[in-house]
Amino acid sequence: MPDKLSTRVRLLRDRLLQAVPVLVVATFIVFALLHLTPGDPAIALAGEAPTPAHLAEIRQFYGLDQPFIGQYGLWLWNAAHADLGRSMFSGEPVVTTIVHDLPYTLLVVAYALLLSIAIGVPLGVAAAAREGSALDVAVTSLSSAGVAVPYFWFAMILVSIFALQLGWFPATGAVPFSQDPVGALRSATLPSIALSSFGMAEIMRQLRAALVEVLSSPYVRTLRAKGLSSRSILWKHGLRNVGITVLTVIGLLFNRMLGATVVVEAVFAIPGIGSDIAQAAVNKDYPMIQGAVFALALIVIAANLLIDILYTVLDPRVTR
Repeated sequence: MPDKLSTRVRLLRDRLLQAVPVLVVATFIVFALLHLTPGDPAIALAGEAPTPAHLAEIRQFYGLDQPFIGQYGLWLWNAAHADLGRSMFSGEPVVTTIVHDLPYTLLVVAYALLLSIAIGVPLGVAAAAREGSALDVAVTSLSSAGVAVPYFWFAMILVSIFALQLGWFPATGAVPFSQDPVGALRSATLPSIALSSFGMAEIMRQLRAALVEVLSSPYVRTLRAKGLSSRSILWKHGLRNVGITVLTVIGLLFNRMLGATVVVEAVFAIPGIGSDIAQAAVNKDYPMIQGAVFALALIVIAANLLIDILYTVLDPRVTR
């Protein structure tokens, strides 16, 4: 037990040390891309027919008159002290906006990931256990469709049928989970289903392929020769051997879903962090975009860290 604990502590320490340069590189790239895009946020803030003096005042107030490296260095220093600045357009602290809007995004992503696992894992296992059967063909076709169909198009179909025609779910908006859990889950159902479409498909495909390979291995043939039942082989040996693969797919899906919420939130008018990024990009609201990217990068790093720790639980041989 002490060896396992020390291994996980060492893994946690190494991953946290690696997170620092990752955050710096990610935020620097976004900062550079923002400054390379055409347009001047000072002009957008100044309104119609601004005077040169007014523009200079705005640039000085937001530090836009400083060299690029100086601007990034100041932002990075403030971010290290939990100060992500203020939105250029709302004037609200970026941290306040993120704390208010991020739960909407995380609810949709978590809901979508749970749907992907709850549906994708059983179907993937069933398809692998009955390789070549009609069920296997159906699951394979379903997974191919899930990968091929754009999730934003699927989202609009869901709105048209289940919100506008049947009225089972709200078409737009979101409810805070802390105020009304049932209403929050109800409003997040359609966005989560749309977002989980490619997640279910990816888990089904990867799990089926990995499990078929394990079940056809000499190791499993030996177990069958010893008289073990197919059920025992599948659940005690097959799934244990593909656990790392499934966990990796789940981790990658979480990261992908977190980025895909920008489009899904636009379709369903969810006031999440994705909507904040989209609106800030239109307005060239540098502090809002930088702060949102910083927050999402922290979440991705935390999720990857959790996946790495779970690796050591599923397979004690994993040490780094």
